[in-house]
Amino acid sequence: MKTGRTAAFLDRDGTIVVDRDYPGDPDEVELIDGAAEAIRRLRENGILVLVVTNQSGIGRGLITEDDFRAVQARMESLLAHEDARLDGAYHCPHAPDRVPPCDCRKPAPGLYLRAAEEHGVDLARSYYVGDRLRDVLPGAEFGGRGYLIRGTEAVGEEDLPPGVQLVGSLLEATERLLANRV
Repeated sequence: MKTGRTAAFLDRDGTIVVDRDYPGDPDEVELIDGAAEAIRRLRENGILVLVVTNQSGIGRGLITEDDFRAVQARMESLLAHEDARLDGAYHCPHAPDRVPPCDCRKPAPGLYLRAAEEHGVDLARSYYVGDRLRDVLPGAEFGGRGYLIRGTEAVGEEDLPPGVQLVGSLLEATERLLANRV
């Protein structure tokens, strides 16, 4: 029997905030329509909201850890202004060509396993939402449900692993997962 908590693992750029290549300026942070409402509704329904994000701009030397933290703080401030908040945030600072490869760059499981341990999460009862296939692949690996936001990648229904659905936004993913929750 599963006893851990349920979480929604959300990508950040392109899912919660408008994707800006290698975001480093907090003044450019803009919430995607419906994102704060989605996060608020998830939490109201007892689902932890955890951000898991690749930030290769750090590893590439395009932004600093301080830039990342400033952008993250601005996003969290904008969410709080709409009565929404996160339960945790995890990021991979490594470039994709790092040698040896890290275990934290999505779709690797490292950040999810860390978050699950820190928050008592059952990964198989959780949800995985993002605008790239790598954001939702861990959900298929762990036995959870994935929601891929259309737009960033040209992915059709036939390209999706079992347990992953295409949606138009984080808000649509939230509506679907709440409607189908057991």
